[in-house]
Amino acid sequence: MAIAYFYFHGELNHFLPRHHKQVKISHFFEERASIKDMIESLGVPHPEVDFINVNDEYVNFSYIVADGDIINVYPISAMSTIIPSISVMPEPLSIIRFVLDIHLGKLATSLRLLGFDTLYRNDYEDEKLAQISYSQARILLTRDKGLLMRSLVTHGYYVRNTNPQQQILEVLQRYDLFKLISPFKRCLRCNGLLEPVDKQSIIEQVPEKVRSLLYEFQRCQDCDRIYWKGSHYERLQQFVDKVLNSQRDK
Repeated sequence: MAIAYFYFHGELNHFLPRHHKQVKISHFFEERASIKDMIESLGVPHPEVDFINVNDEYVNFSYIVADGDIINVYPISAMSTIIPSISVMPEPLSIIRFVLDIHLGKLATSLRLLGFDTLYRNDYEDEKLAQISYSQARILLTRDKGLLMRSLVTHGYYVRNTNPQQQILEVLQRYDLFKLISPFKRCLRCNGLLEPVDKQSIIEQVPEKVRSLLYEFQRCQDCDRIYWKGSHYERLQQFVDKVLNSQRDK
């Protein structure tokens, strides 16, 4: 039986059982396996890994683990202190778009509010989520590390926080999105783009008390839902301001 020694750095320890956190892990194995498969067998999803060092040499996911290997596995945050010769992280997407799993409905709404193209349905199966992420080049956000381990998933992230208000800040920070925030341009219900619409053309679709008070309206290009700047808009604007101020305060 062969043995390899693993050490996971930084936030990758989030995925490990308590007795494996921040320690050298002695991993015994009999069959040949890629380092990607072995990392995931220990509990760490491959999209969370940025680079891997084996016996002082950087390797990619196809490396076959050998007896006696000393393996250090690093997250993206380690790039601030280490410059590896090989990264296993895929090239960043040219357009930032998301697809979210069933556990992240409130996060999906927040991302749409801030202007980000975000697919979400509460009936998406795991296989469908992985296919959408791959075929449409979308970042998969999930609270299910098993979903993140699917081979189709190249761009994905496990959302650590359970509080929705912290989740949105976590994702914005992870992908450095604060400068891309463009609020009130997407439908919160279906993700469609909003467009200005003439008041007279939708007059019958808004409450009577709104008709006499407001003159500016928007309509979703996909589902035809009507939006206006009522009391709900003020609450949403406060949320947007809070998000933007959180970055300025740093």
